[in-house]
Formats: sequence, C-alpha cells, structure tokens
Amino acid sequence: MARSQTPRPTDAELAILRVLWERGPGTVRDVWEQLSDRRTGYTTTLKLMQIMTEKGLLARDERRQTHVYSAKQPQQQTQRALVKDLLDRAFGGSAPKLILGALSARRVTPEELSQIRKMLDELQGERK
Repeated sequence: MARSQTPRPTDAELAILRVLWERGPGTVRDVWEQLSDRRTGYTTTLKLMQIMTEKGLLARDERRQTHVYSAKQPQQQTQRALVKDLLDRAFGGSAPKLILGALSARRVTPEELSQIRKMLDELQGERK
C-alpha cells in the first residue's frame, strides 16, 4: 500500500505554516497579525486556513469558541518533502546537482560553507 502524501503547500500556505511552526498553535487572527505581508486580508487568511485544514496541512481545535490551528506536520518533515519533490522534478533525482544549484543560486558566506561541511561530516559519520 502506498504511503499517503502530504499535499505540497503553496507559497501563501507556507507563510502561514512558518508562523505556526515559529509561534505554535494560534487563531486566524494570531496568524494574520504575524504575517509580514499584510496585503492579505483577514478573511483571505481565514479561507486559506480552512482550505489547509481540508487538505490536511493544518489541524483545527474546535473545543473553544475561537478555533485554534496548528501545523499537522513538523517543519522538517514538510521541508524534506518539498526538497524531495524539487530534487525529483527539477534535478532528475541528482542530489549533487541540487546542492550545486543551491550553492550557485546566491553567494554563500564562509560561515555557511563551514556549517555545510560540518553537516556533511556528521551525515557521513552517521552512515558509517
């Protein structure tokens, strides 16, 4: 039996998820107030969060008068799914091409390169 896939969130949905991952569960108003792009109205945020609940991206606690929403999946799990999708669709499954593409897309600081080297060393150590 195939594993059910979490739907790929849109850019607007990712903005909402980022708020919930950073701040924890919250109401529509909580999320709307934290969105840096306030061009999105309150009712649009409400509708997006309702759609995200239907899609399985959010959980909604209806025990109180004001519904409280939370991300259904941890941030890392969603990010991994998005990277895997990008890896498969844009880079033909080639991890080296993905990494080179990411590193050449913008200037990488020496500190970031050091962090990347450390993560690669740790990953290599885990696989031995």
